[in-house]
Amino acid sequence: MKANITLKIEKELLRKARVLAAEDGTSVSALVASQLDQVVHRRRMYERARRSALARLKTGYELHWIPPSSRDQLYER
Repeated sequence: MKANITLKIEKELLRKARVLAAEDGTSVSALVASQLDQVVHRRRMYERARRSALARLKTGYELHWIPPSSRDQLYER
């Protein structure tokens, strides 16, 4: 289901958008809808990656590191 919206933009911007839409063989409405879809998709993907990264930081990484038992062992080469 589609809904109508009203936009207020500069006349020159609308003129340029009409030219771009005509070059693509589409309408200004379809051009705007496509761009909004891309913005929403990118934001959704960013948020998903952000949540995943924060979850990994909370659990930490297992590095399998065992601290040396003495200072001499630490500086052993």
